[in-house]
Amino acid sequence: MSFKMDRIHVWAAEVKDQVGGVASKLSAVAESGANLEYVYTQRLPEKPGHGILFVGPIVGQEQMKAAKAAGMSEVFDPVVMHIQGDNTAGLAFRLKMEWAKAGINLHGSIMCVIGSKFVGFITFDSVEDANKAAKILAEQGLEKKK
Repeated sequence: MSFKMDRIHVWAAEVKDQVGGVASKLSAVAESGANLEYVYTQRLPEKPGHGILFVGPIVGQEQMKAAKAAGMSEVFDPVVMHIQGDNTAGLAFRLKMEWAKAGINLHGSIMCVIGSKFVGFITFDSVEDANKAAKILAEQGLEKKK
């Protein structure tokens, strides 16, 4: 069983909670050639009429310039990790249980299965937690190979 976990450096911007609000921010980034692996939006309950958009990766000067022009800036919280690998029944439970035993409190997560593989994005409160989680993920893969 194999797993892969990589960090996605994320940029964010506030968006208007209206039709086309997110698309207007993504337009310049798309035109710059960005191949976004992560796009996440949510409303801001404390600020009605607004939401937040997270995207990544933004790489190279042209993409950074476009992101800045769209009002985005690089953020370091949360720490976003792209996770993928071979799927087995109960995998999400096993991973999250082991992470909990290690004292890791997740900021958020989404995991989906496509055929025999899973893919997801896990957000952590710190780089240290993400590194601990990656080690546990590797150990889970080794246990299945035995």
